Amino acid sequence: MKILVPVDGSEAALHAVRHAVHLHRNGLQASFVLVTVQEPTYVYEMLLAPDAEALERVTGAVGALALEGALAMFVAAAISVEREIGSGDPAQTLIEMVGRHGCDAIIIGARGRGALRSALLGSVSQAVLHAAVVPVTIVKHVAT
Repeated sequence: MKILVPVDGSEAALHAVRHAVHLHRNGLQASFVLVTVQEPTYVYEMLLAPDAEALERVTGAVGALALEGALAMFVAAAISVEREIGSGDPAQTLIEMVGRHGCDAIIIGARGRGALRSALLGSVSQAVLHAAVVPVTIVKHVAT
Protein backbone atom coordinates (compact mmCIF):
# COMPACT_ATOMS: atom_id res chain seq x y z
CA MET A 1 0.00 0.00 0.00
CA LYS A 2 1.23 3.48 -0.90
CA ILE A 3 -0.31 6.56 0.73
CA LEU A 4 -0.13 10.15 -0.47
CA VAL A 5 0.25 12.68 2.38
CA PRO A 6 -0.18 16.27 1.17
CA VAL A 7 1.16 19.08 3.34
CA ASP A 8 1.27 22.86 3.18
CA GLY A 9 3.30 23.64 6.28
CA SER A 10 0.19 24.20 8.41
CA GLU A 11 -0.54 22.62 11.77
CA ALA A 12 -3.54 20.80 10.22
CA ALA A 13 -1.25 19.16 7.69
CA LEU A 14 1.13 18.10 10.45
CA HIS A 15 -1.79 16.41 12.23
CA ALA A 16 -2.30 14.32 9.10
CA VAL A 17 1.40 13.40 9.14
CA ARG A 18 1.18 12.43 12.82
CA HIS A 19 -1.79 10.21 11.96
CA ALA A 20 0.13 8.53 9.13
CA VAL A 21 3.14 7.94 11.42
CA HIS A 22 0.82 6.59 14.14
CA LEU A 23 -0.77 4.13 11.70
CA HIS A 24 2.66 2.96 10.55
CA ARG A 25 3.90 2.51 14.13
CA ASN A 26 0.82 0.44 14.88
CA GLY A 27 1.45 -2.01 12.09
CA LEU A 28 0.15 -0.50 8.87
CA GLN A 29 2.36 -1.86 6.11
CA ALA A 30 2.55 1.16 3.84
CA SER A 31 4.96 3.46 2.09
CA PHE A 32 4.33 7.18 1.96
CA VAL A 33 4.60 9.94 -0.62
CA LEU A 34 4.96 13.36 1.00
CA VAL A 35 3.84 16.12 -1.36
CA THR A 36 3.12 19.82 -1.44
CA VAL A 37 1.54 21.92 -4.16
CA GLN A 38 2.42 25.53 -4.76
CA GLU A 39 -0.20 27.86 -6.19
CA PRO A 40 0.08 28.66 -9.89
CA THR A 41 2.39 31.43 -10.97
CA TYR A 42 0.63 34.68 -11.75
CA VAL A 43 1.39 36.86 -14.75
CA TYR A 44 3.00 39.61 -12.66
CA GLU A 45 5.34 37.06 -11.07
CA MET A 46 6.40 35.90 -14.52
CA LEU A 47 7.02 39.51 -15.56
CA LEU A 48 9.10 40.29 -12.47
CA ALA A 49 11.17 37.11 -12.50
CA PRO A 50 14.40 37.30 -14.49
CA ASP A 51 13.68 33.91 -16.10
CA ALA A 52 11.66 30.70 -15.77
CA GLU A 53 14.51 29.07 -13.86
CA ALA A 54 14.25 31.73 -11.15
CA LEU A 55 10.53 31.00 -10.75
CA GLU A 56 11.26 27.28 -10.45
CA ARG A 57 13.90 27.92 -7.79
CA VAL A 58 11.48 30.05 -5.75
CA THR A 59 8.69 27.46 -6.09
CA GLY A 60 11.13 24.73 -5.05
CA ALA A 61 12.36 26.70 -2.05
CA VAL A 62 8.84 27.48 -0.82
CA GLY A 63 7.82 23.86 -1.41
CA ALA A 64 10.83 22.54 0.48
CA LEU A 65 9.93 24.78 3.40
CA ALA A 66 6.36 23.43 3.39
CA LEU A 67 7.71 19.84 3.46
CA GLU A 68 10.31 20.50 6.17
CA GLY A 69 8.31 19.83 9.36
CA ALA A 70 6.47 16.83 7.92
CA LEU A 71 9.66 15.31 6.59
CA ALA A 72 11.28 15.69 10.01
CA MET A 73 8.42 13.68 11.56
CA PHE A 74 8.86 10.83 9.09
CA VAL A 75 12.64 10.86 9.57
CA ALA A 76 12.28 10.86 13.38
CA ALA A 77 10.02 7.80 13.07
CA ALA A 78 12.58 6.11 10.75
CA ILE A 79 10.04 5.99 7.91
CA SER A 80 11.43 6.66 4.45
CA VAL A 81 9.25 8.72 2.13
CA GLU A 82 9.15 9.76 -1.48
CA ARG A 83 8.78 13.52 -1.97
CA GLU A 84 7.40 15.78 -4.66
CA ILE A 85 6.79 19.50 -4.99
CA GLY A 86 4.07 20.34 -7.49
CA SER A 87 2.64 23.52 -8.89
CA GLY A 88 -0.89 24.33 -9.99
CA ASP A 89 -4.40 23.98 -8.67
CA PRO A 90 -3.86 22.13 -5.38
CA ALA A 91 -6.74 19.64 -5.51
CA GLN A 92 -6.29 18.75 -9.18
CA THR A 93 -2.52 18.46 -8.82
CA LEU A 94 -2.90 16.17 -5.79
CA ILE A 95 -5.24 13.89 -7.77
CA GLU A 96 -2.67 13.76 -10.58
CA MET A 97 0.07 12.92 -8.05
CA VAL A 98 -1.99 9.99 -6.74
CA GLY A 99 -2.01 8.48 -10.22
CA ARG A 100 1.61 9.32 -11.02
CA HIS A 101 2.86 7.67 -7.83
CA GLY A 102 0.42 4.75 -7.92
CA CYS A 103 -1.03 5.61 -4.51
CA ASP A 104 -3.76 3.51 -2.94
CA ALA A 105 -5.01 6.12 -0.45
CA ILE A 106 -4.68 9.73 0.74
CA ILE A 107 -4.29 11.08 4.27
CA ILE A 108 -4.92 14.84 4.35
CA GLY A 109 -5.46 17.50 7.00
CA ALA A 110 -8.93 18.97 7.37
CA ARG A 111 -7.89 22.56 7.01
CA GLY A 112 -4.65 24.18 5.99
CA ARG A 113 -3.72 27.71 5.13
CA GLY A 114 -6.11 29.96 3.33
CA ALA A 115 -9.25 29.99 5.44
CA LEU A 116 -10.74 32.83 3.38
CA ARG A 117 -10.07 30.96 0.17
CA SER A 118 -11.62 27.82 1.67
CA ALA A 119 -14.74 29.73 2.61
CA LEU A 120 -15.10 31.14 -0.89
CA LEU A 121 -14.04 28.22 -3.07
CA GLY A 122 -14.33 25.12 -0.90
CA SER A 123 -11.44 23.47 0.87
CA VAL A 124 -8.72 21.50 -0.84
CA SER A 125 -9.44 18.47 1.33
CA GLN A 126 -13.10 18.56 0.35
CA ALA A 127 -12.26 18.88 -3.34
CA VAL A 128 -9.80 15.99 -3.08
CA LEU A 129 -12.40 13.88 -1.27
CA HIS A 130 -14.88 14.36 -4.11
CA ALA A 131 -12.40 13.90 -6.99
CA ALA A 132 -10.27 11.03 -5.68
CA VAL A 133 -10.64 7.50 -6.99
CA VAL A 134 -8.87 6.11 -3.91
CA PRO A 135 -9.93 6.21 -0.24
CA VAL A 136 -9.34 9.55 1.48
CA THR A 137 -8.82 9.99 5.22
CA ILE A 138 -9.39 13.56 6.37
CA VAL A 139 -7.69 14.16 9.70
CA LYS A 140 -9.54 16.73 11.74
CA HIS A 141 -7.63 18.65 14.34
CA VAL A 142 -9.36 18.58 17.70
CA ALA A 143 -8.20 21.27 20.10
CA THR A 144 -7.31 19.91 23.53
